[in-house]
Amino acid sequence: MKDITLINMANQIGAFFKSYPDKDQATKDIAGHLNKFWPPVMRKQIVEIISSKNFKNEDMDQMVIKAIKQYLKH
Repeated sequence: MKDITLINMANQIGAFFKSYPDKDQATKDIAGHLNKFWPPVMRKQIVEIISSKNFKNEDMDQMVIKAIKQYLKH
C-alpha cells in the first residue's frame, strides 16, 4: 500500500479519537484500533514510515505518532 494512503488512514483514525477528553486513553485507543483492524503487514509498514529519515512529523497527527511508537504491536 502507498505510504500516503496509510498516513491518511491513520490520521482519519486519529481524528475520530481526538475528541476524547482523556488524551492518554485516546492514544491507547488509536493503537488498539490499529492492532485490531489493521493486518500485521500494514502495522509494520506504518512503523517503518514513521521511523524513516524521510518522514516529516507534520504529515501525521502527533497523537497518532505517539500511539504508534508507544502501543502498536507489529
